[in-house]
Amino acid sequence: MPFTIVRNTITAMAVDVIVNAANNELKKGSGVCLDIFTNAGELNMEQACSEFGMQEEGSVIVTPGFSLPCRYVFHAVGPVWKGGKQGEPQLLKQCYQRSLELACEHQATSIAFPLISTGALGFPKSTAMHIAVSAITAFLLEHELSVFLAVFDETSFLLSRKLYNDIQTFIDSRSVEAHLCLSTIEEEYWSRRRQARTISFRKPKHRDLEDSLQVLEKSFSRRLFELISQNQLDEVAVYKRANIDRKLFSKIRSIDSYQPSKTTAAAFAVALELDLEETQDLLRRAGFSLSASRTFDVIIEYCISRGKYNIHEINEILFSFGQPLLGGQMSPPERPPRS
Repeated sequence: MPFTIVRNTITAMAVDVIVNAANNELKKGSGVCLDIFTNAGELNMEQACSEFGMQEEGSVIVTPGFSLPCRYVFHAVGPVWKGGKQGEPQLLKQCYQRSLELACEHQATSIAFPLISTGALGFPKSTAMHIAVSAITAFLLEHELSVFLAVFDETSFLLSRKLYNDIQTFIDSRSVEAHLCLSTIEEEYWSRRRQARTISFRKPKHRDLEDSLQVLEKSFSRRLFELISQNQLDEVAVYKRANIDRKLFSKIRSIDSYQPSKTTAAAFAVALELDLEETQDLLRRAGFSLSASRTFDVIIEYCISRGKYNIHEINEILFSFGQPLLGGQMSPPERPPRS
């Protein structure tokens, strides 16, 4: 954990495993496959792959990483798109599932995938994205592994056009509302300033600092675990649903005054399936709020108001709009040692 969508060249990622979108002959192809062969060292990779021969769609074979910043390359043979009614979705899902299983068998702690089958094999990007996210998230419910999905494309095509347009319309409408609200606030401010010139106000009695400290609200950490307890939730399930790393979760638990990032705080609100008012309350305890003037905030509002609490589906939306993702944000680990 966690699962992160990144905009990056997969061969530049220092993870334990890089997955190749391979052809069934395991030969140097185009796109991601060409990049992997070139950076690994063509002769070494060609020789290693030649030992396996032809492979069926959905299969995965393992070779060393050679000159790549990884220990292994998993060559996943993605299906050719034939309209979606000849088992292509199941075969694509199998590529992800088998790669993840092999990662655990090889004691890997991190793995990076491309969006398999979306290049020359013609798989629709939005469909392939949904299959990848579904397969990865289902696996992570039972396993601890850092997974990266490297996507380097026009992001809007990763969502259905209808969903993308619906969200964009919602963002535009909230932006107009925020502008009108700001204008009203400014008018009220100057109106009060004018009144203040003619009205004398009695100064309020200042509260002592000691008194103020005694009425502090519960911290973010304390409120978070209070909510988990009240709803009789399993802590492991909560941090997995929040896309949070186990070590980060332990840190939040042990430090009452822990100040999370906004993406982490919002991730827990989603994992706990809080409504908008409850989400605002939890965010406020971390020093944040949802604003109608920020795209990230409006997307979170859009999803919660429509009962969308699958954090990875929300991250697909955030990624498509160029926003930070929910959860514990991890960079790929340092270059792993070679075995």
